[in-house]
Amino acid sequence: MTLEEKYREMTQTPVRRLVLKLAVPTMLSMMVTSFYNVVDAAFVGHLSTEATAGIGVSFAYMMAINAIGFFFGHGSGNYISRELGAKRRATASMMASVGFFTPLIIGALVALAFVFNLPTLARWLGATPDVVPYAVDYLRYIVLATPFMITSLTLNNQHRLQGNARLGTIGLVSGAILNIGLDALFIPVLGLGVEGASMATAISQFVCWMLLIWGTTRPECVHLDIRKFRPSGKAYYEILMGGLPSLCRQFFNCTGAICLNYAAARWADPGSQASAVAAFAVVSRTMTFAYSFMLGINQGFQPVAGFNYGAKKYDRVWKSYMFAMTFSSLLLFTVAMVIFIFAPQVIGMYRDEDPEMLSMGIRVLRFQCVTFGLVSLPVTTNMLFQVIRMPIRSALISIGRQGLFFLPPLFVLPLFMGLEGVVITQPVADVTTFFFAIPFSIWITRKLKRGML
Repeated sequence: MTLEEKYREMTQTPVRRLVLKLAVPTMLSMMVTSFYNVVDAAFVGHLSTEATAGIGVSFAYMMAINAIGFFFGHGSGNYISRELGAKRRATASMMASVGFFTPLIIGALVALAFVFNLPTLARWLGATPDVVPYAVDYLRYIVLATPFMITSLTLNNQHRLQGNARLGTIGLVSGAILNIGLDALFIPVLGLGVEGASMATAISQFVCWMLLIWGTTRPECVHLDIRKFRPSGKAYYEILMGGLPSLCRQFFNCTGAICLNYAAARWADPGSQASAVAAFAVVSRTMTFAYSFMLGINQGFQPVAGFNYGAKKYDRVWKSYMFAMTFSSLLLFTVAMVIFIFAPQVIGMYRDEDPEMLSMGIRVLRFQCVTFGLVSLPVTTNMLFQVIRMPIRSALISIGRQGLFFLPPLFVLPLFMGLEGVVITQPVADVTTFFFAIPFSIWITRKLKRGML
């Protein structure tokens, strides 16, 4: 498919069919990527509770990597999407190169800064003294792979926002399948433990990166070209405008995860700190997997909204928004209900040898499932504002769930309720974020229906 054929597809295909066409491969890639994080934890979990907690606290570092990758991926990708919709392909090509090579350099600098300071990094992430050695083992190869992990996220989002989600899916799914296979080889067969899980993730991320690079050579894609890497204030301003909401969202995801590690250890009963940290860690990975269903639908909707916003077809933007929000809400309620019912089996998959962790994990997981279906409205609204270049509104919604409405309750509720206050913090944040986002949703719906943007 040529770029001209891609333009016609994005601006003329019936909206529901187009969103689903783009959402299915994206949802598949998000699910598989999240699933191998679950598999990592499941393989390691049966080694010890401390090992489970070690990879759990390391997840915060991966969230920080995600923050940088999504910032540049969404920032450059949203701009590329609008420029292709307006048929300005030269500027789209320039942005693709700036959006890729900049995070590649940043990733290399981050890896260099932390690779010789892993114990300090583990403690910063919230690891207790008995957990630090396991966190260091997991972080070792993850840190070395940082440049490839960051730019894989960037490339995947550039592919997706050009309407080429299939190419991103090939890379992510291939890497995820390889990761699962290497986990099975390195951990139970070769006995490499937590370090084996880290090696498996690093190798698979590099293979994923190579496949995503190959995708940029396809005729339907804007190509990467080092000669078009022309950093400028204007380019970075556009990346900031398009990527700020993602940066805020991922920054607070990372900050929230670190604070949650500290809170779980602080308010747990003496001697059970590792079990508490491990319980919250496996619930976080489980809910990240569940979240991927909804995120896949919304990431399929984003390029449709971006292209048609650039083409000034606002009725198609509104239709895609309403369809994505409704469909993803129903999907989330269904997934949450299934997880609620099978919570004992889900937590037991990670580690059933620790009754205290199992009991706590089931309680935390079920509390989060009760309100999980409310997440779709703020996320879909946030992603619409992001792609049509309304970064302030998007950023305000972004900081809600894991920031504005999560961190204050996390510090206040345990003062009155102990560990139970930590348990209910996420449901409280989900409900509050839902009501906070409703006025934004009503406002943008009216604007789109009237064509007043």
